[in-house]
Amino acid sequence: MGILLSYVLLGLSLAAPIGPVNAAQLDRGIKYGFLHAWLVGVGAVVADGVYMLVVYLGLVSFINTPFIQTFLWLFGCFVLLYTGIESLFGAGKVNLQKARNQEPTYKAFLSGFIMSITNPLTILFWLGIYGSVLAKTASTSTNSELIIYSAAIFCGLLLWDVTMATISSGFRKILTSRLLALISIISGLSLIGFGIYFGIQGIALLLSH
Repeated sequence: MGILLSYVLLGLSLAAPIGPVNAAQLDRGIKYGFLHAWLVGVGAVVADGVYMLVVYLGLVSFINTPFIQTFLWLFGCFVLLYTGIESLFGAGKVNLQKARNQEPTYKAFLSGFIMSITNPLTILFWLGIYGSVLAKTASTSTNSELIIYSAAIFCGLLLWDVTMATISSGFRKILTSRLLALISIISGLSLIGFGIYFGIQGIALLLSH
């Protein structure tokens, strides 16, 4: 039980660092409520699951090719810049009564999924963390135990997702429209910042080959 709990905590610690997905969850939760913020996180967790599977199946060498890495950096840059600019333009329109359910729920899910699947840092994260966990656990455990431990990491990711969605949607109830707009602007700027960083990395990689 203690081992399982440690893997759940590992999942929590992987999801907790502030990044594009957390910023997007905050923005969606403020504008549209719990469900939209939660679905952004679910999309990101599904993308994490894809990379866990890729590492598990040993397809890492394909992802590590310069072409794929460059594509992910540049496409990730586009997604983050688009989402950040959209957030800035929508910041002044945050209306506590009318904002709920104005955006289709599938768009929130896709936003989280694309943001995470195109993030090369996600790949490096899963490669380093999950890859080492896999290597260590595989030498002492059966396949079924590996699946259980992977599921525990997944539970930690989902737990953080629910926490972020609850916090961001909770802001709606305690803050004024002006403060909500300010938080939305900060979220948008952080997404643009991440987008610029991704773009710089992508261009640098492109020029080096």
